Amino acid sequence: MTEQITHHLPDELMMSYAAGTLPEAFSLVVATHISLCDECRARLVEFEAVGGAVLETADEVELSEGALEATMKLISSRAKDPIKAIRTSSGVFPKPLQDYVGGDLASVKWRRIGGGVKQAIVPTSKAANARLLFIPAGAEMPDHGHAGTEMTLVLQGAYLDDDDRFGRGDIEVANEDMEHTPVADIGEDCICLIATDGPLRFNSLIPRMAQKLLRI
Repeated sequence: MTEQITHHLPDELMMSYAAGTLPEAFSLVVATHISLCDECRARLVEFEAVGGAVLETADEVELSEGALEATMKLISSRAKDPIKAIRTSSGVFPKPLQDYVGGDLASVKWRRIGGGVKQAIVPTSKAANARLLFIPAGAEMPDHGHAGTEMTLVLQGAYLDDDDRFGRGDIEVANEDMEHTPVADIGEDCICLIATDGPLRFNSLIPRMAQKLLRI
């Protein structure tokens, strides 16, 4: 079934993903979104083609002594292969996320964080954090800003943010200039995959007290 996706990845994130320069957590979110989104999958092919053309037309340069050895060492030190987007037709989680969780939704080891909300940390490199968030239908998240970039992908249900609605497959990118109070839409519990490269800035005391323990 084709997802009715209306919020897509910005070009700069698509370009970074195609170039392999995103932190692992963000690459996971991008690959999971692209696995659901026909439009972004087609755009990715275009970005990869542009990158190949640039390499073919680039001027040759003389390599410094030891460049090959340094390159091979860098390649061998990579913790994981690049995360590939793979189109899937069943399950709540697309294949890239299933590979990290060890299965679909039933395989998630949730931790309750209050008000019926649950989260599960997805292990990635230290450059950024990834987590799954379960928000009961109708529940409101604490008002917060960001000390970096927050990328949110909806996997089940939907949430409302100001006058906008984000459903399955939709992606929202928030930066340091944005403050918001997402609210899970009624009718179905909302499950999101979120990547951040800086702590959230909560406006109320209790979330601020708990955020270090909860790694948000």
